[in-house]
Amino acid sequence: MGKYATISVPIEVKKALEKAKGKDEWGKFLLNLYDEVKRLKSKKAFEQLASTLTEEDLIVILKSSEEFRERFAFR
Repeated sequence: MGKYATISVPIEVKKALEKAKGKDEWGKFLLNLYDEVKRLKSKKAFEQLASTLTEEDLIVILKSSEEFRERFAFR
């Protein structure tokens, strides 16, 4: 990592994060935390979308995807 910056947080927050980060460096720990939050948000959004689709919707999407790949295959 290059340059460093200071982030002010309440002492209770810092103590909780220090306990969670263990021996990791702050940069690595915070990036991993950020990546995990992004992954979980994506998973939740996918699950919400999937729960709104019917089996018929999924079949239509699958057929449409297959047609798209057939038409735009490299020649």
